[in-house]
Amino acid sequence: MFLILGPALNFLAGFFWEDDRQGITAGTLLALSCACWLIGLLGVYDQMRAVAPRYVSVAVPVAVFAVLGGIAFSIQSVHEGLFDVSHADAVERLVEYPFAANALYWIPGPLFPATLFALGFMLIRLRATPLPVGLLMCLGAIAFPLSRITREVSIAHVADLLLLLPFLYLGIRGIRTARTSQD
Repeated sequence: MFLILGPALNFLAGFFWEDDRQGITAGTLLALSCACWLIGLLGVYDQMRAVAPRYVSVAVPVAVFAVLGGIAFSIQSVHEGLFDVSHADAVERLVEYPFAANALYWIPGPLFPATLFALGFMLIRLRATPLPVGLLMCLGAIAFPLSRITREVSIAHVADLLLLLPFLYLGIRGIRTARTSQD
């Protein structure tokens, strides 16, 4: 269920973006999305542990650290709305705090789409999903940072949809598998 909720909340947040920032509602949805996505990803990694133990041993801590970046950017969006600051101004102010900027934003932030790309690649490599599922995940992972850097809502909707579709597949497959094993 969390594999569906994470990207679904992320997709929904795009409809609440404001002109010069994501805003309070989008930031809140994004923070909740990150938490759901992490829970769902941990479940996927757990299922992959038997066939790709080295990948999983690296992927789990990287994913946790990456989600920290997503939550930091989400909270920044909330603060931009609360304090009526544009996103550009908020990012510019981060220059004054290099340790915080690097530890919370510039290092973990890009790791999030990188972890999704790596997951899509591994799903393809292991033939754990149909090829289009892994490819959509990889394409979404590439489009995700482009949409956030440009702040172009239409690109964000495409990127978020590219990520929602493969995780919807994985989530539904997981729910069906769980139901089948209970019967």
